[in-house]
Amino acid sequence: MIKKILLLGSGELGKEFVIAAKRMGQYVVACDSYERAPAMQVADEFEVINMLDGDALEAVVEKHRPDIIVPEIEAIRTERLYKFEEAGVRVIPSAKAVNYTMNRRAIRDLAALKLGLQTAKYFYAATKEEFVDAVEKIGLPCVVKPLMSSSGKGQSCVRSQDEVDAAWEYGISGSRGDICELIVEEYIPFDYEITLLTVTQNEGPTLFCPPIGHVQKGGDYQESFQPMPMKPEHLAEAQRMADAVTRELTGSGIWGVEFFISNEKGVYFSELSPRPHDTGMVTLANTQNLSEFELHLYAVLGLPILQITQEKSGASAVILASEGGIVEPDYEGVEDALRFPNTYVRIFAKPGTRKKRRMGVVVTYDQPCTDLETLRERAKAAAACVKVTEGKREE
Repeated sequence: MIKKILLLGSGELGKEFVIAAKRMGQYVVACDSYERAPAMQVADEFEVINMLDGDALEAVVEKHRPDIIVPEIEAIRTERLYKFEEAGVRVIPSAKAVNYTMNRRAIRDLAALKLGLQTAKYFYAATKEEFVDAVEKIGLPCVVKPLMSSSGKGQSCVRSQDEVDAAWEYGISGSRGDICELIVEEYIPFDYEITLLTVTQNEGPTLFCPPIGHVQKGGDYQESFQPMPMKPEHLAEAQRMADAVTRELTGSGIWGVEFFISNEKGVYFSELSPRPHDTGMVTLANTQNLSEFELHLYAVLGLPILQITQEKSGASAVILASEGGIVEPDYEGVEDALRFPNTYVRIFAKPGTRKKRRMGVVVTYDQPCTDLETLRERAKAAAACVKVTEGKREE
């Protein structure tokens, strides 16, 4: 029952996963590229390494000899995971899944070309010339994303010819890892977008959480709310697509599968993350019988998940740093946020700030079928109360 888990990436999602794991008695080693990352603060041990350095990653695996490796970020030398898996270490959900989903080219081609899922039209661009040509073929407006990035870095919407050069520079500068290539997508005039948290199990059926609606700015999550009202046929199609792609990628765990929903044109597959999803932090408001982090842990450990039930309606809103360069930040206004009913504040305790860096989240809940607009406004109002303030300035 007790396993040694090596967590690759130690942000706020990893922190909640570690908390869930410690409640079940697991032993966790948290890794990231900087000290005092959120998950390190609650893990049994930690390592500070560059996970794009394959030799450093292998050295950590050799040192700790984990039973299970749980990737939490994109910037990992993912091809080494096949070697660990062949040596008998379980990779979550699987080495294949992590390698496909850490690169937008692999997952998009799998979804669109092999599985035939409806997606936006797209082209790839590794050079400025290819990028300009792709924009011309797709037409304006179009969406530009790095093949490897996170939290919306490098993503933009190009609406005029004057923005093309800046979109190229921003996309390349926002690329993570060693892949400097962009995907140029058709702009889909969707009515709303959702995350469909999908749980695959070693034994037992694939299960789906109630759909989560969300709002992004610059490709980065700002608020989420659950359950998102949907036409039954659209929900069924999203579940069919999520089942098809996770089945193809193999393995057990939770997957954040993102879709655009057009009331006129139906469901478009967008992206997939083989791990807890930032929009799923709304489940910390006890909207479900198990949070996304508990679901991930249960699937990782092979514990049975009989069903996922909606317990409450909920909403979340992020707390952002207004400026960068602050170390040991402090927080004001938490007491004001907690004056809203059924509301929690979660501070991630990141050791420093960047402008617009996600530093915490507010989650709020009410009885099922509560008007989501009311909950969304409550979450945003509570989050607006909390200010990230200066601890001490970097020298």
